[in-house]
Amino acid sequence: MAGKKYKNAVKSYETGKKYSVAEACAILPKTKISSKWDETVDVSVRLGVNPKYADQMVRGSVVMPAGTGKTKRVLVIAKPDKAKEALEAGADYAGSDEYIKRIAEENWFEFDTLVATPDMMVQVGKIGRVLGPRGLMPNPKVGTVTADVSKAVRELKAGRVEFRVEKAGIIQTPIGRASFKPEQLAENLTALLEMLMKLKPATAKGQYMKSVTISTTHGPGVKVDTTPFSTVEA
Repeated sequence: MAGKKYKNAVKSYETGKKYSVAEACAILPKTKISSKWDETVDVSVRLGVNPKYADQMVRGSVVMPAGTGKTKRVLVIAKPDKAKEALEAGADYAGSDEYIKRIAEENWFEFDTLVATPDMMVQVGKIGRVLGPRGLMPNPKVGTVTADVSKAVRELKAGRVEFRVEKAGIIQTPIGRASFKPEQLAENLTALLEMLMKLKPATAKGQYMKSVTISTTHGPGVKVDTTPFSTVEA
C-alpha cells in the first residue's frame, strides 16, 4: 500500500524539475505518505565545501519563523541566579552540579538541548564524553554556550534549530511539519538558506549551494532552485 502511495505522490509533480521555494513548499503537502500522523518536513542541502578542513566547516543555528512543530526540552547548566532566569524564560530544567552528577551517574537524558553559561563549561566538560556522541555538548557557534540564557531558552522554545555539515558536505535538518501551511514552510526554508549563505566560508570555491531537496518523512524529495541563493566563484 505504501508503495502505491509513494508512486501517487511522485505523480503530483515533475521529479526532475527544480522549483522555487514557494512552489516546492506548495507541492510538499501533496507528497506525504501517512495520513495517520503528521510527518516531519526535512531539508537536505549539499554545499560546495570540504568539511575535513576546519575553515570550511559550516555550523550554526537559525530560528525558524514559523516554529518546527516540536517543542524542545531544554536543560540549562548555570549558577543559581542564571538558572532562575532560565526557568522564568521557560527552561524545563535548570541547575548546576546536581544535573551534571545526574547525567554522569544515572545516565539521565530527559532533554533535547543543553545550554550552559561560559563559567560552567569546565564542569560540563567533565561529562563531554557522554554528551558529545549524543550531539548535546554545548557550543558557542550554535548559541548554546551563552550568558544570555533567557534569550537562548526563548529561541529554542520558539523553534531554533542547530545544523552542522556532514562529511559529504551535506546539511540535513527539519523545517516543520506536513500540516504546516506552504507559506510557513517557505518562510522557514528561506530563513535556513539565507543563514547558510551568511555562513559561507571565505575559502569555499565554485558553487557553494549545489542542491536543495525537501521531503516529508516517508515522501519523495522535491528539488528546490538554488539560483536565488547561490553564488559562483572562479
